[in-house]
Amino acid sequence: MRARTTWLRIIAIVAMLVLLGLCNLPSVARAASGDPAIRWQPQLAPRGPVVVVVSLPAQRADVYRNGIRIGTAPVSTGRRGYETPPGVYTILEKQREHFSNLYDDAPMPYMQRLTWDGIALHAGVVPGHPASHGCIRLPSSFAEDLFEVTSRATTVVVTEAPQAPSLLAPVPLAGGDARPEGAVAPFWNPSTAADGPLSLLLSTSARLLVVLRNGVEIGRLPVQLDDGAIPAGTTAYVLLDGTLPSPSPIVPGRPARPWMSIPLDDAQKTAIGGPVVSKGGVRIPPEFALPLYDLLVPGTVLVVSDEPLPRH
Repeated sequence: MRARTTWLRIIAIVAMLVLLGLCNLPSVARAASGDPAIRWQPQLAPRGPVVVVVSLPAQRADVYRNGIRIGTAPVSTGRRGYETPPGVYTILEKQREHFSNLYDDAPMPYMQRLTWDGIALHAGVVPGHPASHGCIRLPSSFAEDLFEVTSRATTVVVTEAPQAPSLLAPVPLAGGDARPEGAVAPFWNPSTAADGPLSLLLSTSARLLVVLRNGVEIGRLPVQLDDGAIPAGTTAYVLLDGTLPSPSPIVPGRPARPWMSIPLDDAQKTAIGGPVVSKGGVRIPPEFALPLYDLLVPGTVLVVSDEPLPRH
């Protein structure tokens, strides 16, 4: 995967993640738009957290709320030399009327900032191919509708994969023995950040699971990888609301939780629709399994990557 999607970027932009709901249900064209490529049906899911998935190769944005796709539209991302970097972002700022600080006060209606160095969602010209200076341009009507359903807690996933997210993907974590030889000492102190969005970063190459709450590291745990459990590339898993009838692979006696997955690159295109790693293929220390399970809330994001993580 390209250097721009290293863990430093992932760690920086998932600090405030609140993610939920990724599946593909059919929708119909928004009648008022006049463009069959623009679809908007928020009534399909009146409540629940929102996530926006932008596919760079497809030049398309899909909007999901509580597990249901409520909108889709063409987009225009960064042209050559100004490419929009893939990654997991959170909306940092929203302004209905905004003018570019970098490009001659160019208008950016319904601006939703993703980074402080110039990447944002906003209404603009969508010619059918990448054409921006790095921002994600949206059709005007769609940008307005999207602005109304998002918040500063909304997550935007920019992916190099052309396909849609997977439905009910098995989470790779499991409880059990996790004492790899030479592993770093576990660190666990949830009181460091008492509340805020929860994010998990799992590096399969470093064999480390880092737990962040509100951008603050509250845990760093060694993991044991089963044979064949190492995935290629980077995938974001999203915890949905509710439980499953099967038992949890993390804590025996607790119900399994529904997860979904979004690939951030195209390395896993053949695995979409099934588990990216074998169920229970990544095991965490048993004394941390229950405390971690009890922290999980709908919207928790687990980013699994073969990129290395720095060790303390």
